[in-house]
Amino acid sequence: MMPNAAPSLSAIVVSYNTRKLTLECLQALSVALEGVPAEVIVVDNASSDGSVEAIRREFPQISVLANDRNLGFGAANNQGMRQGHGRYFLLLNSDAFAEPGAIATLVRYMEENPTVAAAGPRLLNADGSLQVSCFPFPTPFRAWVENLWLPKVLPHTSRWGDYRKWNHDSPRLVDWVVGACLLVRREAYEQVGGFDEQFFMYAEESDWQRRMRDAGWQIGFTPAARVRHLGGASGAAEKPAINRHFFRSLDYYQIKHHGLTGLVTLRAAMAVGSLLRLPLWAGVLALVPRRRPLAAAKLRLLSWLLVRQATCWNLKGLRPA
Repeated sequence: MMPNAAPSLSAIVVSYNTRKLTLECLQALSVALEGVPAEVIVVDNASSDGSVEAIRREFPQISVLANDRNLGFGAANNQGMRQGHGRYFLLLNSDAFAEPGAIATLVRYMEENPTVAAAGPRLLNADGSLQVSCFPFPTPFRAWVENLWLPKVLPHTSRWGDYRKWNHDSPRLVDWVVGACLLVRREAYEQVGGFDEQFFMYAEESDWQRRMRDAGWQIGFTPAARVRHLGGASGAAEKPAINRHFFRSLDYYQIKHHGLTGLVTLRAAMAVGSLLRLPLWAGVLALVPRRRPLAAAKLRLLSWLLVRQATCWNLKGLRPA
């Protein structure tokens, strides 16, 4: 990290009650940024665990924006990008740990591919295994494909376009990449704007990258850059709220890009999918003792989701601005 040089990159980390992980993330980032003229900006969404004080104490060279309430993932990243001066924005989750050289590799990939607006690295789980990070855009058709298990029933049918069957072992243009670590070209950001802040969390990165694609840009992936990502750290203690945010974001994405018909199609597909899965998990609960806790959790989620999809039709706040 070279804070005194004119930054070519602005690294933005959004923090929310992940003090220990955020400090580890920033330590790994400081190593990964060696040789890259960069500034680091942490946007803290009103953490109550002393994150702001700890970051300022251990990384005094880092700029910290301390919000007085949780603005959500997209809005916080927008804050960081508005403050950043770099030619590129590196958006990094607080539970993502870049390996040495990963950021320089991402920058080099972007320099070699000037039509790419955003690029993601190869994400790894805590045990070093592959974490699938590239996906097709959500569509009403894909909602039915997923809920009817078609990729599993017909795994060799290429029309499903399912990146989960790909080993993520070669550079590739994709629909969208997970926002745990995302390098974004400032020119694309200035053209399409930042995240849509009606997404509090989830689906905002797929919406953003779709807008980039619609504006003529491409989205890239390179396995030469590697980042370990734990996943879900900020919401580990708030599962019911996380579920509400997740499914609301899916609703908003569908109605924004596919209209009311898309939303109705999504709801119908997920209701059918829930009905198909309920008896299967009930069987697991009855017949597989070691998996009963998981089966009980799945049954609760599927039952809640089935009721939600059938009854929760207050569309206030779901209409695009």
